[in-house]
Amino acid sequence: MFEDGQLYSAVTREDDGTVRVHLADNHPGLGDRAYLERRGEIAAAALAHRPGEPLPTIDYTDAEHGIWRTVCAELEPKHQRYAHPEFLAGKSALGLPTDHVPQLAEVTERLLPLTGWSYTAAPGLVPLRDFYGDLGRRTFNSTQYLRHGSRPLYTPEPDILHEVVGHGNQLASPRFAAVTEAAGAASLRLETDEALKFVADVFWFSMEFGVMADGDELKAYGAGILSSYGEMDEFRAMEIRPLDLVDMGTLNYDITAYQPVLFRADSVAHLEDVVGHFFATVDDDLAARLRAQADASV
Repeated sequence: MFEDGQLYSAVTREDDGTVRVHLADNHPGLGDRAYLERRGEIAAAALAHRPGEPLPTIDYTDAEHGIWRTVCAELEPKHQRYAHPEFLAGKSALGLPTDHVPQLAEVTERLLPLTGWSYTAAPGLVPLRDFYGDLGRRTFNSTQYLRHGSRPLYTPEPDILHEVVGHGNQLASPRFAAVTEAAGAASLRLETDEALKFVADVFWFSMEFGVMADGDELKAYGAGILSSYGEMDEFRAMEIRPLDLVDMGTLNYDITAYQPVLFRADSVAHLEDVVGHFFATVDDDLAARLRAQADASV
């Protein structure tokens, strides 16, 4: 049920209507029956949601609010040290609560006036075309569950802390939001799965795990780094390469480990000129040509 390299836990509905979440063998909540039931309840709320309806409201427990408070408190000083100023400006403008888990409707209410983006609920994995198609409509699919309380500073899969603290603060920057929207808009005109995968991989090495110069320092702007307590301490020691679309679109990577290769933009304008322009202009032929360049260099 859970395959190697799968980012989100699989979600299934049993014959009796019960929604079940299938955690990976390394998940700290695997043997916790109460946690599994809770994950199923939250996934069921997302599955029942229909477009145009109010977003599901989750009655978070005191323990879940406690996880949110703990992680936010630990991430804050690291953001001040490691996050790029453009991300920090978005974070300041969005003003997410740090004392309780926000409802996705609350995140949308704060984000919409800043950049026109909104959130919608997802039980877990969203098909690639659906996820990117929604990005093209300025809608971010977010999970609503929290990581297991035994390890609040670790999660083997994206949870609401990653989706909101990582991506929400990023989307509060008009410039980062525009690059993200361009990636989504690209998916709406791409016909081949290979071209869409190329775009998704460039997105992975930019908006998820991108780093950027800030004067003489290297800072992070990627949501995956900036929602990870541990990875923020390690990213500067990784192999740092300049932006290279061919490399970014074809490099193999392991989603279950810290990323050993990262791509550096010289500035937000550099990111816009290279990655943003690529998202705005890519078609199936261009993606195929770039992939062929990678194959030719092997």
